[in-house]
This record gives sequence, structure tokens and C-alpha cells, in this order.
Amino acid sequence: MRKIEHIGIAVKDLKTSNLLFEKLFGAPAYKEEEVESEGVKTSFFMNGPNKIELLEATHPDSPIAKFIEKKGEGIHHIAFDVEDIVAEIERLKNEGFTVLNETPKKGADNKLVAFLHPKGTNGVLVELCQEITN
Repeated sequence: MRKIEHIGIAVKDLKTSNLLFEKLFGAPAYKEEEVESEGVKTSFFMNGPNKIELLEATHPDSPIAKFIEKKGEGIHHIAFDVEDIVAEIERLKNEGFTVLNETPKKGADNKLVAFLHPKGTNGVLVELCQEITN
């Protein structure tokens, strides 16, 4: 793992939260997109070298909707940039971590992603991210 790629924050209303974070950072989101496979709409903010992803559920049975129902709005995950996501998944499995999706899938912001179960990471959902290069 090379660096923290972003911090994901679950929100009830993306439009309202975008306005809040725009005031906080003094700049608008640089990107918004929907990830149908995850049932979310996302927006991304930069603050210096740091990236924040806001996530709003697009349907009531999405992972974000379930998270908010259980825990309320707040930090949902920490994402780490990796050079080779397949090798990193294998390494982490060998270290005893539970990988939620052993095959990387397309996520937001032009990334391949995989997640580690929070029960094995002190309650923190960990996302692995690799930039998709063509």
C-alpha cells in the first residue's frame, strides 16, 4: 500500500453534503458519478493532496443505506492506493484478512477496487484502489 487514496463518508443527501463540503474546503467537488453496482452516487473533493469521497445510497438496500441505517452518517471507509490490486489481495488473504470481493471490480474515479471485511481490521472497512490504465 502506497498511500491513503481517499476517505469515504456516508451521507444521507449528496446535494446538501456537497454544499457543506464546498464551504468547508472553499472549492466545489471536482467529480460526481454514480456507481450502479454499489448502489451509490458519489462526489469527490480535493483538499491539498487529500481526497474525500461522499457517498449517497441510490436505493434502500444498498450498502451505504444499510450503513447509515445502522450507524448514521459518517466515515464509511478508508481507501489505500495499491500498485497491483490482484497481488495485494493475494498478500492480504495470505496474512489472514477476509477479502469481501476477491476479484477487483470497477469503482468510482477510474479505479479497480476491493474491500477487506471490517471485522478483521478493527472495525474499519478498508478499500484497496488501483488506477485503471488503458
